[in-house]
Amino acid sequence: MFPIVLFSTVFFVGGALFGYFVVFPFGFKFFIGFASDSIRALPSIREYLKFATKLLFAFGIIFELPLFSYFLARLGLVNAEMLRAKQKYALLIIFMLAAILTPPDVVTQIMMAGPLLILYEMSIWIAKIFGRKPLEVEEEEEVSA
Repeated sequence: MFPIVLFSTVFFVGGALFGYFVVFPFGFKFFIGFASDSIRALPSIREYLKFATKLLFAFGIIFELPLFSYFLARLGLVNAEMLRAKQKYALLIIFMLAAILTPPDVVTQIMMAGPLLILYEMSIWIAKIFGRKPLEVEEEEEVSA
């Protein structure tokens, strides 16, 4: 249990830190960019915290993807070949998810989709390493043992 809790915490905090230090400045700058000479941007503390919390929580959750795929691979629900075959659909879902979870600007959307693509590749490798072996391989190992 300890390694799972450790990795879960590290991935979540890593995602939140990435969101705060890398993506948050671009997203906040996007919203402040609507200000002009006649319109001043005066975000309240509540709006600022709501935006920051939503963004940090979203990045924390998406960085849990390798851990999630680890569990699915250990249960035998996914394997590396299946993840590789469905990669084009995953690409579409990743960009749709990034569009929903980030502010409506392209920069932050790409800043979320980029790490998600890398995490999906990591998930394929994790499923390959830790996933269940096919039934034929397990039976051969039992016979030879």
